[in-house]
Amino acid sequence: PHIHRTFCTDALRRHKSQSPIQTNMTKQTLGPALATLTLPKKESSDPMLYLLAALASPKQLTTQKKTAIELNLNGTVITQRNAILRALCTVGPLDVYPLCLLGQSSVAGLVEEMAVVMSNVHSWMSIASTIGKGKKEALDANFLNSLNDHLNNFAFLAGTPQPSLADWTVYFSMNNAVSASELNDMLQSSGRAVQRWYDATQCSVHDAAEGVSNQFNETLLPPLVEFQMQNMLPVFHYPTLAISTAGGGSDSATANEGSKDEKGKKKDSKTAPQQSSGGELTDEQKKAAADKRAKKAAEKAAKKKNKAPAAKQEGASGGEYNISAFDIRVGKILKAWEHPEADKLYCEEIDVGEDKPRQIASGLRPFYKLEQMQNQRVLVLCNLKARPLLGFASHGMVLCASNADHTSVEFAVPPDGAAIGERVFFDSFEGGEPEAENKMNKKKILEKVAPDLKTNADGVVVWKNKVSKTSAGPCRAIHGMKDAQVA
Repeated sequence: PHIHRTFCTDALRRHKSQSPIQTNMTKQTLGPALATLTLPKKESSDPMLYLLAALASPKQLTTQKKTAIELNLNGTVITQRNAILRALCTVGPLDVYPLCLLGQSSVAGLVEEMAVVMSNVHSWMSIASTIGKGKKEALDANFLNSLNDHLNNFAFLAGTPQPSLADWTVYFSMNNAVSASELNDMLQSSGRAVQRWYDATQCSVHDAAEGVSNQFNETLLPPLVEFQMQNMLPVFHYPTLAISTAGGGSDSATANEGSKDEKGKKKDSKTAPQQSSGGELTDEQKKAAADKRAKKAAEKAAKKKNKAPAAKQEGASGGEYNISAFDIRVGKILKAWEHPEADKLYCEEIDVGEDKPRQIASGLRPFYKLEQMQNQRVLVLCNLKARPLLGFASHGMVLCASNADHTSVEFAVPPDGAAIGERVFFDSFEGGEPEAENKMNKKKILEKVAPDLKTNADGVVVWKNKVSKTSAGPCRAIHGMKDAQVA
């Protein structure tokens, strides 16, 4: 990450020195001032918000200082901090090169493809809210281990190729939760994936601040953590490859003298086919190599043939999964309570027709009162592996419809008369068994299928315009939210 610091900082300076129209390299249109941001009186109370305000185009954002924060965006007033941060990224050059804080998901023409990125950004920002100031206990070894497991498969939290708003928010929250020295000790003993991610994220934040140093006090940023770079190198996994030479290729086990057989005994070098004195392969070696290649090709073809009947989900549509991979069921919340460690989460026990209720955590506290959760009929995505959320094992996902900036969220619900535990199907996808929980994660099926799960113009839940189905009719957003993402 340090290699790119000078380049990125120079890019940001050029970006700020030119007009928004000149610097915008995408289809995003930057017009006159669109928003007014009310900042807290002290910069130190929210450095991240102040940094985003400094990075935004002054031709599109005006600022003022009061006690409570809010964003007035074209007459719409937003007061929730996470929603303000996301909305700011659409005002000015915060989601275009070189920042791309929403993965360029706000750029016209990319919304459909980046729905998963936005969903991930929302989720990680909610998690960041649970580890902020005064919540030191949330930033424990379990959290760092879970973070390391996630980052073993992704460069950055939301699946973007560079740090996004999700990474910045978690980074600032970690620094708010504990002192600089405590965090340094925790990071130095954390996994290498966390260290690599943290270093890349802190560099992106400091680079951005350096680019607007005339408008932002860089001393408010968390201090840089120095890591031992040799301990941060990623581990690469390579398949076993047969190495061939320019002369036609040979198996090293056959060509090398003194190699061991499967019992660990040395082979007699005299029994191995000898190479000609000129360094070329003998006819015997060439024949042996050709026979081996033919044998491997035959085994591969046979394996592929035997595997073909099982490829239900992937075969017909060129390797794509469809909605029948999801095990969506009709459920009922039997009990709900506030998560003791997370301001945004409810904990629920939900009847989905199994022997015992599912325990699921949902980030619905900003949108529903506790009494509204009780006995609510919902749709539950059941075939997800259980994962700990600050000490609470969440096994599944309550599906909800939400608008683009996630300021409005409502339940996706089954029709009256649909039985508890009944599976929800979709037109043209009535058959097919759902995928196993471990495969949903391993094959990233949720990320591939979820972006097309939406509500239509009538508020009905659809997948690629195929209507949801139960024995009692289609499912819908509880208040009829139209053209919304369902996740």
